[in-house]
Amino acid sequence: MEALIEPLRSLDWEDVDAVEHATRKALTVLSEETTHVRGALLALPERPDLLGLCEHRDTLDEIAIYHDESGVGVALHVFMSGYSARPHNHCWTFASTILRGGYRHSLSGNAELEEAIGPASRKALQVRQEHAGGAYALHHAMMHAVVAKPGTVSLVLRGPPVKDRFLVTDCEAAASWRHRGDAGPEPAGSAAQPMSVERLARLTRQLRDWDLF
Repeated sequence: MEALIEPLRSLDWEDVDAVEHATRKALTVLSEETTHVRGALLALPERPDLLGLCEHRDTLDEIAIYHDESGVGVALHVFMSGYSARPHNHCWTFASTILRGGYRHSLSGNAELEEAIGPASRKALQVRQEHAGGAYALHHAMMHAVVAKPGTVSLVLRGPPVKDRFLVTDCEAAASWRHRGDAGPEPAGSAAQPMSVERLARLTRQLRDWDLF
């Protein structure tokens, strides 16, 4: 995996077009040459540095399989039944490919403008369906929200963090707040918890049963 990541450390992660182009090869190789991810999953119980980055929520599991000192990271997201995130942005630009399932993806613009006009005025500017085999890149300023099919799995390659908090909005409550960047965006009614070795083992078996890794 190191050889795939090395060219990305000097990437301009502010240039989302360059990010989409540069990450395409790495995401394709990791998706198709499954020994990379399988080996990382099997090694995770002996990697407390990575296991400590893995999180479980009621409807989403995030499995960190790579992270380096530059801030570049690779993770698997496993979406369970009922996943629906509030609109949010991220502390880093990232690229993602869908390995299984899919989700309804709403994009609504720049987070700084969102905060200025208030959540009650937020409207999606683009709504699209992300399907298995598809890929995209998203700038850290972009507000988006996801409603995922149960059993959806995505592979995420993220750049270094550029801020320590991101914006989350709740349009029904007409509220917004900044959330710490060392925890992922919270779906409604779901708080992140550290992932146990036992849960990681169950997820690894599930990914194998789905014939992904």
